[in-house]
Amino acid sequence: MADRLWCFLLGWIFIVAIARANVQSKVRCSQQSMEVDIVRSSPQARIYLQQLKDYPDATCKPQLNDGVATFRLSLLEQDMLRCGITRVVNKVTGQKVYYHRIIVEEPADSSKHTFTVKCVITEVVVQPGDAISTNHTTVRRSVLPEGFQEQDTIEVRGEFSGSAPVPILGVGVKQGGTLVTGELNVSPGTPLQMEIFLDNRSAPIYGLLVTYMQVTDTKTQEETIIINGCSVDPYLFENFNTVNGDFLTAKFRAFKFPESTYVQFRGTVNVCLDKCLGIECSNGQIGFGRKRRSIASSNSDKNKLFEVTMSTFIKVDFEEGVMIDQALSEFILKGKNRTEERAVIAEQVRQQLAPTTIRTEEGPVIVEEVREQFKYKLTEIDSNETSSTASSTTFRFFFVFITCLYVLL
Repeated sequence: MADRLWCFLLGWIFIVAIARANVQSKVRCSQQSMEVDIVRSSPQARIYLQQLKDYPDATCKPQLNDGVATFRLSLLEQDMLRCGITRVVNKVTGQKVYYHRIIVEEPADSSKHTFTVKCVITEVVVQPGDAISTNHTTVRRSVLPEGFQEQDTIEVRGEFSGSAPVPILGVGVKQGGTLVTGELNVSPGTPLQMEIFLDNRSAPIYGLLVTYMQVTDTKTQEETIIINGCSVDPYLFENFNTVNGDFLTAKFRAFKFPESTYVQFRGTVNVCLDKCLGIECSNGQIGFGRKRRSIASSNSDKNKLFEVTMSTFIKVDFEEGVMIDQALSEFILKGKNRTEERAVIAEQVRQQLAPTTIRTEEGPVIVEEVREQFKYKLTEIDSNETSSTASSTTFRFFFVFITCLYVLL
């Protein structure tokens, strides 16, 4: 609105180096995008986003210019997950933190260096009524007794202050009990396990709850696999379980879409103080495997301390020469096309509004459906008017009968 003032405080350069290498880098943040510059230590160095080493989308690849690799990643709602950016929203203050991990590989010494890049954006809303009037004078009444004097010297023994950290989410996939750290390439139907966990600093403070998850081919096909914290099809993707609340696991079988080898999981995760409450699903299971007695009513805002939008990629394809049988076809998702789905809904509405045609031996007969529901028409007839109408009808009948007899005679 025009009467609102939006102020954006942007977190400028914020890079955490996890490796020991000294890589020169810089981050530029705005409301719409995050730009990351990394100086290549050698012409052979490979620089890419985590899990997207050979990902074909050019938007997720850096542009090389004079020995500098530059990532330009969109922070807009509709484009944010395209390259796997994670967003953390503080539901109390409105602060938003966007982050991703960048990997630098040096073929010369076979080293690999990982960096976490962040942008912090705080939106401050100033209401028109909050403006301070310069002509306003306030007089405060003293509450201290007359003649009270305060000591000139006050000894301060110590100050204690602290704040809860912004949670950092990690997402991993295990195959055969081994965590896959690079680009995962598996066959459809392979048993896998997804893990969602907090960083070491946040784990003792917060708990996690996956409320929604969608799988997509990163193009037009998509399928919802978790809604309201419960799995839609536990055979393909089980419910998330946990022991301590800050480390979630879910077993699933690798699946793919017909026209794509990449599968992206997009999820919404609630971060709660201490632990999140489990959700009772239709099959009787409780989210995270918690017992029923541990679920009690509490403040609903507790599950909305932070809201994290996350994603992870896997590459799923059949091995060369493998024949697709009935068993393997179960792991090929047809998905829903957003454009086609809208067209189908429009066609269904059009068919419902069209007349119904009934075919008989004499030919088709169109029957108009009455679409008014719960509408009644009441017709009142006067008894005197009814009697006079009946008498008039009897008189006309008698007159016609006498006329016919006269003609015949």
